[in-house]
Amino acid sequence: MLVKEYRICMPLTTEEYRVGQLYTISKHSHQESEKGEGVEVVRNEPHEDPVHGPGQFTEKRVHLSSKLPSWARAVTPRIFYITEKAWNYYPYTITEYTCSFLPKFSIYIETKYEDNCGDSENIFHSDKILGDHEVSFLDIAFDEIPERYYRSLEDPRFFSSAKTGRGPLREGWRQHTKPIMCSYKLVTVKFEVWGLQTRVEQFVHKVIRDILLIGHRQAFTWVDEWCGMTMEEVRQYERETQEATNEIIGLVAPTISVSKVGQPTATHSAPASAPSTPLSDEAPDFLAPPKARPRKKSAPETLTLPALRERASAE
Repeated sequence: MLVKEYRICMPLTTEEYRVGQLYTISKHSHQESEKGEGVEVVRNEPHEDPVHGPGQFTEKRVHLSSKLPSWARAVTPRIFYITEKAWNYYPYTITEYTCSFLPKFSIYIETKYEDNCGDSENIFHSDKILGDHEVSFLDIAFDEIPERYYRSLEDPRFFSSAKTGRGPLREGWRQHTKPIMCSYKLVTVKFEVWGLQTRVEQFVHKVIRDILLIGHRQAFTWVDEWCGMTMEEVRQYERETQEATNEIIGLVAPTISVSKVGQPTATHSAPASAPSTPLSDEAPDFLAPPKARPRKKSAPETLTLPALRERASAE
């Protein structure tokens, strides 16, 4: 298990970001979807928690087959998705990512939002966590993101909001910008496979870091699109976008079972919901395929269960 805390500041208030977060997730999910791929919304409904009060529960399937890097496609089923379950009790959220194809793999993210520049210490009462955890400040303006995801219109160093007058962001903006808020994210990654655990968990954290940076950059640089929307209006936008996204994805019969929906666990076992940015095509060294092992020409690309049965019958 590898635990890291990320702190991401934005020139917004937490009340503004309550709308901006919902808008950004919905728009990004729709943009990233195509026939048979993307984020399918399975459930989105009110949820009452005895501790955190009223909130919203969502369950999504993040279909990733064509977006996986080649090394991952080689070892996953043709139809592959990750199950996301999120409990939103804003300004506190819990999100879990699991995959029944990899039962020993999970991501668990606790998020708290506060109107400050990221200076709240021990906000998650980390004494519950065994050992110390790393705390990283992510700068949406000056931290690098992978070049393939860069969009000049989504660069906070050059963006200026016509509606709010905020931006562009200059060096040291977190110390003098008002308003300012911070997303505190405690991320727990588990991959309990001997010999691979440490390297896989570190690799997943690198991917999560990129996703968090891209998502928060978009939330700010899209502010003129969602600024002024009420919660009712953004919920309506969310419903309409989810319906359109599900229609794009289409009905694809899953080959992987989905675990039963339940309450989030109190212990760290498996992000608030983060945009599904595709993973890198570059495999980590320990997962790279051997270079001097040419594939036999007679071997099929994939061996599905029906194909194996037909082969057995023929023989």
